Amino acid sequence: MANRLLGVISALPEEFAHFSDRSVDARIIGGHSFWRGRIAGREAVFVESGAGKVNAGVATALLLDRFDCRALLLCGVAGGLDPALGVGDVVVGTSNIQHDFGIEKAAEFFHIQPGSRPALGEDFTPGYVLSEELVTRLRMALDGMVLEPLPMEVDAGRRTPSISFGPILTGDSFINVEATRRRLQQRFGAQAVEMEGGAVAQVARRWDPEIPVVNIRCLSDLAGAESHLDFRTFLPVAARIASAVAHRLAPVI
Repeated sequence: MANRLLGVISALPEEFAHFSDRSVDARIIGGHSFWRGRIAGREAVFVESGAGKVNAGVATALLLDRFDCRALLLCGVAGGLDPALGVGDVVVGTSNIQHDFGIEKAAEFFHIQPGSRPALGEDFTPGYVLSEELVTRLRMALDGMVLEPLPMEVDAGRRTPSISFGPILTGDSFINVEATRRRLQQRFGAQAVEMEGGAVAQVARRWDPEIPVVNIRCLSDLAGAESHLDFRTFLPVAARIASAVAHRLAPVI
């Protein structure tokens, strides 16, 4: 585990604010800035990918090819899908699913695994699932961890966020519609939705199925009609909370 070089990916500068001060010289490859550092004492290569699946896929391929990273950690914010969760809660992904890849027919959309060919009899069940052994390690590492209470200035109530495990969805759109939030949650039973994790998992699986991909997301909004208002308000706080969980998990990935 710890002897594998860890690649750390976040999409936005706010999400990286609690990882590195970028005081070391960065190496620019393919328009991405990579820099070496440490997280929880573990050597890592950090990259700010930019939002979206293509950006995340490019950054992942470069981490794997140019730096020989053999474990990957994503950390950032997401929209909440599960109505039982609230702003500030953290979701650790047990699978990463691309919700916008598939076949559109008439009034129905069939979700399939990216790159699969159902017509040839290939398994097209969407999602890149973490191994039970890895999920067990992650759960044990988080046992007893208590997150900081939400500050009053975010106006979400003085509550202590929770940590849960479950599926995380990925798509190239910011969800700002309550009906879409409900549809995605019902279809996949997922807890959160973002724009990078599924692409990172796809590239890593293509590279080597043994490369672990751990996706940590703090809910900055609830992916409904008001998500465009919540996102910027909660982004700095959510990023800080997610990074605390990432530091706890980095040594066991």
